[in-house]
Amino acid sequence: MPELPEVETIVRRCRPRVEGRRIRAFASSWAKNAFPSVSHVRRGVVGRTVTRLGRRAKFIVFHMEDGGHLLVHLRMSGRLEWADQPGFRPEHIRAHWDLDDGRRLLFCDARKFGRIVYTRDLPATTAALGPEPLEPEFTPRVLARILRRRRRQLKPLLLDQTAIAGLGNIYTDEALHAAGLHPLTRADTLSDVQVRRLHAAIRRILRLAIRNHGTTIDWIYPGGWMQRRLRVYGRTDEPCCDCGTPIVALRVGQRSTHFCPRCQPLRGVRGRRH
Repeated sequence: MPELPEVETIVRRCRPRVEGRRIRAFASSWAKNAFPSVSHVRRGVVGRTVTRLGRRAKFIVFHMEDGGHLLVHLRMSGRLEWADQPGFRPEHIRAHWDLDDGRRLLFCDARKFGRIVYTRDLPATTAALGPEPLEPEFTPRVLARILRRRRRQLKPLLLDQTAIAGLGNIYTDEALHAAGLHPLTRADTLSDVQVRRLHAAIRRILRLAIRNHGTTIDWIYPGGWMQRRLRVYGRTDEPCCDCGTPIVALRVGQRSTHFCPRCQPLRGVRGRRH
């Protein structure tokens, strides 16, 4: 699933083509991906101009001239494509938007998990999401409050979109390694120094990933370079870039998790061996 850096990269690439354009038509061949319904989405966007293209967590957000909002969530296999070339037709097209300059924006989704949502009330629609980790308001104090209110392991807590918006499996592993924290560490046990270190690591890793246009691991998200900079994710049994210890993989909350047992020791938990 594309994470914050991949979604941000998509937004930045599409912004010049979308902003200021009027949507002339919308169609979907998979009704279950449109909320509240295909007809509701069509009535909300057709004839409206996109004033700004942005992002909230892992949602691509089309801000419309009349105050409406179109949210696109790519989920596991969704992607946006442009039908620029004559005869160009990628596989798994589920929906499309026709713009007033003749361009067609395609929503492709092999697994059909993606979502297209129209809303007049963006704050209410996204109310369950946590703070944006790259915004100025996301301070070490805010992170400390999030961590210390929950007696949970760090890895699943950081993946919880209601706690912090946009983090996913790849960059959570990378941030925890950069901060020297074991993924099974209980969140409410971190010291002030550890919280500041984790806060700095999250922001640095996300910014680095955006500069590298995200991570390309398979065909779903092409064009990224961050995979060349990953230090633990997907590197099971390879030597740690810092100390040479083999990277360990385990399952945490049904998600693959990668860490260095030497750089990220688990302290204060009895009976754990890794």
